[in-house]
Amino acid sequence: MNSLLSTVSNHIATVRQVLRLPVAHLYFDLAIAPINVRSTYQYYTKRHPRYKIIQHKSWGAALIDLHGFQGRSAYVDSIKGRNWGAHHIKRARARGYTLARIDRNDHVDAIHAINTSVGARQGRPMDQHYLQKQRCYDKLSNFTYYGVLDPDGKLVAYANVGRYGNFHAFEQLMGYRNNDGIMHLLVGDIAAGLIDQGLARYLMYDTYYGALPGLRQFKTMLGFIPHRAIYHLR
Repeated sequence: MNSLLSTVSNHIATVRQVLRLPVAHLYFDLAIAPINVRSTYQYYTKRHPRYKIIQHKSWGAALIDLHGFQGRSAYVDSIKGRNWGAHHIKRARARGYTLARIDRNDHVDAIHAINTSVGARQGRPMDQHYLQKQRCYDKLSNFTYYGVLDPDGKLVAYANVGRYGNFHAFEQLMGYRNNDGIMHLLVGDIAAGLIDQGLARYLMYDTYYGALPGLRQFKTMLGFIPHRAIYHLR
């Protein structure tokens, strides 16, 4: 009985927390890339797989409000602190890692090695399409492809970032598991670069509540905050 009451109490607390989320209006602009933008809009707004009355990525969208910072230094200052994002980014730089825009076709072997470096991530086995080596990658016009390179120029992490309208979103993010801070460098430097560009209002990293505790912590330490996302297509 006590466990049931505790579960109900936790659910009520979660609902209250969700209802207090800040609201973000995310606009999909078909002029950017009609086919990809429309299909992504349909995916984001389809019914949630568990909670059918809400949209797939509406409640708890993990966002950074890029307009909340006057420049990259203000963003970095916001993620300073013991074991926060800036600390790990600094460590990665000190060890010689750098962020670069990449052509994935120049790193086919390295990407496959990253994808198959562990059998499971976030408590789930790797999807089969990650385990199969892809020989050639398409270049979508509304995407930017980033990589973290080690001091020898080897790719150790990568991210595919889509531009959809007033926001950008991580659509794929992968790297080796190590303690060098490479994933923090990857995400943090991309966010800082978008702030410098001043072209987007938000950066999205999937949802917050659907992530396991470790990934939630990672998002939090890099400045992502759960929002209620309201999507528009224009």
